[in-house]
Amino acid sequence: MKRIISGQRQLYIDADLEKRPMPISLPDTIPALLPRSAGGHQFVCYADCCSGIPGTLHEETFAAVNAVIARLDPQLEFICFPGDEIMGLTADDQALREQWRHWFEKEMAWLDRTAVPLYHTTGNHTAYDEASAAVFCFVLEHLPHNGPLGLEGLVYFVRRDDLLLVSVDTMGVGIGGEGRVEIDWLNAVLQENTDAQVKLVFGHHPVHPVNGFSGAYQRDVAPENGRVFWELLVEHYVLAYICSHILAFDVQVHAGVLQILTAGAGTAHRMPEETEYLHALQLAHDAEGLRYQVLDTAGEIREWLSWPLNIPPSIAWPEFSPGQFATAFDSADTPLVIWRFSGRATPADNGAAQTLLTGWNPGPTLAPLWVGLLGKEQRLGVQLNHAPSRSPHLWCSPPISPNEPFEIQFGVHTGMGPGGLLWRWHDGDAWSSLQGASPWGAERLTWPQRWSVGYGQRGQYDRPFRGTELKVSHYVDLLTFQ
Repeated sequence: MKRIISGQRQLYIDADLEKRPMPISLPDTIPALLPRSAGGHQFVCYADCCSGIPGTLHEETFAAVNAVIARLDPQLEFICFPGDEIMGLTADDQALREQWRHWFEKEMAWLDRTAVPLYHTTGNHTAYDEASAAVFCFVLEHLPHNGPLGLEGLVYFVRRDDLLLVSVDTMGVGIGGEGRVEIDWLNAVLQENTDAQVKLVFGHHPVHPVNGFSGAYQRDVAPENGRVFWELLVEHYVLAYICSHILAFDVQVHAGVLQILTAGAGTAHRMPEETEYLHALQLAHDAEGLRYQVLDTAGEIREWLSWPLNIPPSIAWPEFSPGQFATAFDSADTPLVIWRFSGRATPADNGAAQTLLTGWNPGPTLAPLWVGLLGKEQRLGVQLNHAPSRSPHLWCSPPISPNEPFEIQFGVHTGMGPGGLLWRWHDGDAWSSLQGASPWGAERLTWPQRWSVGYGQRGQYDRPFRGTELKVSHYVDLLTFQ
């Protein structure tokens, strides 16, 4: 990850008893990401401030995030807010309306909403029962009413030139409650807008668990409903599903579709505190793809991504040579490293771990990176060991076929957090994030000094690969933020 220094302006304050002016540097504007070609769009997405009540901590933290957004230059085209604008969760409808009034008239008074539209999505603090959903529709009557019958104002879509924005309701109004999504209408909208160059879907709950915080219905979309929902996104070439709810920033990719979770708009408590921070997400898309920058309350870029990845065909990758692989990446670098493994798998008669690749250092500390096959089903497994005497964190992929030839690619993208441990079968496949339960990823990896192929750090008898014809090639790119 790279940080970009925002513009500065000189102001003067009375610094001492003699009232002599002293120059200080205060942040001025923050350069907004812009489309790299004609026809694109740039906007902000943030969520989960749970505010609307005067004098509270959340009002203060939300104001700090808004102050950063207000500094973006040039002005945004629009803002998407996928849920939980206000604290809500009350049976007093008048109090609910008052929270919305305070949110719009006081906390969002800085924004010219006639020039910069606000697109809202239902959340568990704002549309948690039929009465609160009715208040949501009444207060946000400016939203399009093109959703399915009975969900007008709760579910809708917006077409901005070649960009399609679809807002779904993961509170499941009318279909059983929280953690459910109406599917048929979404399918129809995506079919009717196949000509849109970029399709983005917004919802409150994630489909894929974030930071290990999983739980059907309450933390993420129910498994079967979520599976069908995601299949629709893949089928209709949706670029990203943007959500919130889990108080973090997280990005994953599944079958080529990004899940971007942004829930740092002001809720004071976050999960987990040591890795998460208040933030706003600014995005731009164009013919080359999607880029984003995640800005904290100091206006600094904490994370960024350019998607899709631009990778040459693996036939051009050099053979991986453990003794020659240079991993002296600077701490400011954002490396993308991909390995391609091929060979013939062993029969499914032994579940002991098999090593494909190990990155290790001299001494007793466990290897920082281990890649291999786990169990009789021979599932790709990746272990990261980030600190001495701490348990390694594990990521997994689907299994390969025992006793058959195989090819699989494994990638490390240090700018994507825990979702940056990637896999695909071959060049023609879409990337997916490996499954894990960690709040951090390869950004904590201290790149090893030594490497071995087909066995672990203890030598050739340490978790050896028991198949045959193992070949490894690799690709390295130092990514830059543009």
